[in-house]
Amino acid sequence: MKFKDYYEALGVGRDASEEEIKKAYRRLARKFHPDISKEAGAEERFKEISEAYGTLSDPDKRQAYNELGRHQAGEDFRPPPGWDSRFWQGQSHGEVDLADLFEQMGFHASQRQARPDFPMRGQDIEAVAQLSLEEVARGTEVSLERQVPQRLPDGSLGRQNQIVRIRVPKGVTEGERLRIPARGGPGSGGGPPGDVYLDIHLKPHRLFQAVGHDLYLQLPVTPWEAALGGEIEVPTLDGRVRLTVQAGAQTGQKLRLAGKGLPRRKEGAGDLYGVLQIVTPKQIGEREQELYRELASASSFDPRQSFFAGASHD
Repeated sequence: MKFKDYYEALGVGRDASEEEIKKAYRRLARKFHPDISKEAGAEERFKEISEAYGTLSDPDKRQAYNELGRHQAGEDFRPPPGWDSRFWQGQSHGEVDLADLFEQMGFHASQRQARPDFPMRGQDIEAVAQLSLEEVARGTEVSLERQVPQRLPDGSLGRQNQIVRIRVPKGVTEGERLRIPARGGPGSGGGPPGDVYLDIHLKPHRLFQAVGHDLYLQLPVTPWEAALGGEIEVPTLDGRVRLTVQAGAQTGQKLRLAGKGLPRRKEGAGDLYGVLQIVTPKQIGEREQELYRELASASSFDPRQSFFAGASHD
């Protein structure tokens, strides 16, 4: 039969105490348990360490194993004379695996795999939520996919996809990380479920740019609206509102609408800032051209006067 080095599987010495063996098993089981591990070959590794722990954690089985002597893992060997008369009666040694010897002594690795002797917390789920400004303003729900363990008809452990719905409260912001307790993967052995960690990212909006809870809107105005002032209609996430532009408004000037930004988590909301952009028409009719010429003749305004203030003339 082939020798299996159970001490090597757990990463402990042959003189390891019961507590050291238990700590090693727990550490490795948390790393390779197929319900939560993302390691390649986790299920096979978990079977290996469960088999090793099942033997070394039982004083009688450990004594029997130690009397097999020291061998290289995978090496062909035979138990010493008289070993089976004291510890096991069964088939010819050449027809069984080492694990089968200890299964005949009462250890079943599959049972230990299905029911670990300590509770294990479920796997955390990390996901990204791409939300529109409207969803952030009102709150929304996102659907995530998680995997839960499932016992297959042949007794092996498989996984099944499951949809979990997460409520996102209104008022979250770009880059925020939400923790939703106990909505992650299920625990095993009576352990608690994992958590969901949701990273919030905001989708680009055709009108607004979010900075924290404030919103910015590039607000185009006509030359006469900027010069004469007046009321204009402005969009918000809640609908249209009227906003007063003061006479003499300039490009880049910010007009504030208090409380018209994104809501905050507890109370209140950010502001909406309209950033003025003076826009001239690309095409004008004859009458408009005539009026612009009259304005040019009547006005002494020179926006470039400061360029030449104090300059010497030849």
